[in-house]
Amino acid sequence: MSTTELSRRAFLAGTSAAVVAARAARGQDSEGDTPAMAEENVINVPANYYQHFDADFGLDVPEEGFGGWQKATLPFSRDHTAVVVMHAWDAGTREEFPGWWRCVPYIPRANRICAEVFPPLLEAVRASDLPLFHVVGGGDYYKQLLGYKRAVELAGPAPDAPERVASDLVRDKLYAFRQEHTFVGLDNADDVKRGFERLGFAPNSEPEGDEGVAENGHQLSALCNEKGVNHLIYAGFAINWCLLLSPGGMAEMAHKYGVMCSAIRQATTAVENKESARQEWCKELALWRVALAFGFVFDVDDFVAALKDRGGVKGA
Repeated sequence: MSTTELSRRAFLAGTSAAVVAARAARGQDSEGDTPAMAEENVINVPANYYQHFDADFGLDVPEEGFGGWQKATLPFSRDHTAVVVMHAWDAGTREEFPGWWRCVPYIPRANRICAEVFPPLLEAVRASDLPLFHVVGGGDYYKQLLGYKRAVELAGPAPDAPERVASDLVRDKLYAFRQEHTFVGLDNADDVKRGFERLGFAPNSEPEGDEGVAENGHQLSALCNEKGVNHLIYAGFAINWCLLLSPGGMAEMAHKYGVMCSAIRQATTAVENKESARQEWCKELALWRVALAFGFVFDVDDFVAALKDRGGVKGA
């Protein structure tokens, strides 16, 4: 059996198991009986989800029969949910690092989000009972922070990395070709290197006090275990790249550690291409992927309003 077939079967099996678990969690048996659910410490938040069924084979394109994006107000645990800001970096100015901005042109979108979306969002999170974590990387700008030192202590030594297959001269040349012709481009490489050498937190994204700071999933899972968190709601950059696939991102946290992972639509952007950038279709596809494979997608105004409601405020 092929790896693709195994992955497909694992996805379908996992999804079926999730349906059974969902019935159990809401007290619903296979016949549809629903006993009263015990009261929990919850915040009710409007959440976007994607109805990826039923395909209509009477249509030219069967997927057009899907229900598509839907919205429902759902209960989320105040005791087991956290917000995480990931890879919110200060990328300097275009005058300082023109080559970096030429190959990562979402930087202005990220800067706008940090300036306009992060302040009210993070203020609301900090005023609530939800923990706020930060996922970092790309330098050592965070290693003096109390929250990082706590994460390192909680996590203990990192597990041994898996053995990597050996490269060869042909593959090395292919990687070199990709760097020159795909990303980042030879003319841009020096600026990218210089940018990462002075990397820091973007304005309005800096950790405060002893907020947990993790550079990988091993440390982030330790922070989650300390606080009893099993659902992470992501903000940061970029939704189809680091937030999904980097250490501490959704794929690692969901598949390795069993954490539900969601995102806030207005608090992220995506790596776009020439064909997608005008309409930000890569962001839309990434949010669909989050909703289908990992969790839910929140609108920031709904999320902040729910946190400011009496049910989400510290001491209420």
